[in-house]
Parts: sequence; structure tokens; C-alpha cells
Amino acid sequence: MITCEPFLPCPVPMPTALTAAQTRFLRGQAHDLKAMLQVGGKGLTDPVVAEVALALEHHELIKVKVAATDREERDAMIAELASRTGAALVQRIGHTAVLYRESTEKRQIVLPRA
Repeated sequence: MITCEPFLPCPVPMPTALTAAQTRFLRGQAHDLKAMLQVGGKGLTDPVVAEVALALEHHELIKVKVAATDREERDAMIAELASRTGAALVQRIGHTAVLYRESTEKRQIVLPRA
């Protein structure tokens, strides 16, 4: 795998947007998941982004908790995290975001057709 930054793998190109059916399917798949990672008070550091990218590569669909008090700051952190990891934002409820990115090595989730 090619690295873009010191310890971040290059993100996989993601389709510009998931269809409504694909989003609904992924929300259903994510329902029973627990938040895998938490972004703390230091914000989005490179190690946090690398860990999220690694978790996405292994699991494809993850939940991330963002501990920011301000709603705009939280939305900005989630959007930046999704763009830096090449993931699609499936859902955001409160402090929790669901991210999806297809694995390059072992595809586990097969999305419904568009």
C-alpha cells in the first residue's frame, strides 16, 4: 500500500455519494455496532486519522465518537475525518458518526445496487 503522509495510507477513492438504498442498508448494518474509536479533546491528530483509516480497512463500517462540545466544530471534525480517510459519512447522530469505506484487501460488505 502506498503511503501519502508519514503514517497514513492513501485513501481509497470513494464514490461521490452513496445512494439512499445503500445508506439505508449501511445504517441497518451499523445499528448494533459499538463506537470503535473516540476523537478526544486534542482533535484530529495524524495518529487518530491513521487509526481510523486502519479500522476502516479492517472493518469497512465503523462508528466513531467525537468529543466536541460545539455542534459546528463536531460537524467540521467529522467531515474532515471522512475526507482525510476517504470514507463516506453514512450517518451522524449526536456525538457518533458512522463511516464506510470499501476495503482494498478483503471486501466484507456488499452494497445493494444503485
